[in-house]
Amino acid sequence: MNDSTSTAATGKGNMIWGILMLICGFLAITLPLASGIGVAIVIGWLLLISGVWHLLFGFRSGSGVGGFLWQLLLAIVYGAAGLMLLFYPLAGLAWLTLVLATFLLIEAALEFVLYFNAIITLLLGILIWARWPFSSVWAIGTLIGVSLIFSGISRLMLSSALSREARAAV
Repeated sequence: MNDSTSTAATGKGNMIWGILMLICGFLAITLPLASGIGVAIVIGWLLLISGVWHLLFGFRSGSGVGGFLWQLLLAIVYGAAGLMLLFYPLAGLAWLTLVLATFLLIEAALEFVLYFNAIITLLLGILIWARWPFSSVWAIGTLIGVSLIFSGISRLMLSSALSREARAAV
């Protein structure tokens, strides 16, 4: 397989991923509550796995009783948070939305000094915060959808550029 064939295959793979990301992005925006709950469940599993990891690390670290107790405490916190998200994903989504709004407000305040466009981030944070917990229904799912759409567009543009490059190389 020569370089142009490899580049064309990579371009087609990126194009397929780009189209899939666009479809998922539009679905996430169309069904923001479902996609938000999906995100809460994924984060719940990640927290639960992290809790198990901290527990295993505590047994294997050999850092004494203090280190073990610290890892045990972290394991309990991560595990409990993960289980709460898995058992109560809608309540978890509400808390994740509150954390997101707080993050956006803090980010906007920090970026305000550096960038004028931080006003958009600030307004988004205020909008989500002011409408919480009702913003839980749309905020995370919509933002994930928008992110997927932009990622899909980037992949499509990359695959298009790679395809043009492959055709020009032949």
